[in-house]
Amino acid sequence: MTLNAYRCQNGHLTYPEHELCPECGEAQDETVDLAEEIGEVVTWTTSTATPPGVRQPNTLAIVEFSADGESVRAIGQVVEGEEVEIGDEVRPVYAEELRDPDAGIREKESQEWDGYRFEPA
Repeated sequence: MTLNAYRCQNGHLTYPEHELCPECGEAQDETVDLAEEIGEVVTWTTSTATPPGVRQPNTLAIVEFSADGESVRAIGQVVEGEEVEIGDEVRPVYAEELRDPDAGIREKESQEWDGYRFEPA
């Protein structure tokens, strides 16, 4: 499983993918896997009123990664039971289910339920 950031021909990184680079308007034609990288917590929050199927409370963090001199930020859940602070180093950890597929109103097969959470490095 990969945690892909996307690079345009001018070297700008974005996450998630966009059809065109938000910075320069060029097509994004390369991926950079962040799954094995260490990032830094920029900010975080804990939600106590979550959508159906999402754990309560649910701590989320915005994490900044650096790849080839460019930085890119990703948002994601923090591993349950872990605490983070601004400036902490974290790593992505694969999770088979980020939320309970039986709790939503959509058909389970209509979307993916896996992804990455962040844990202290």
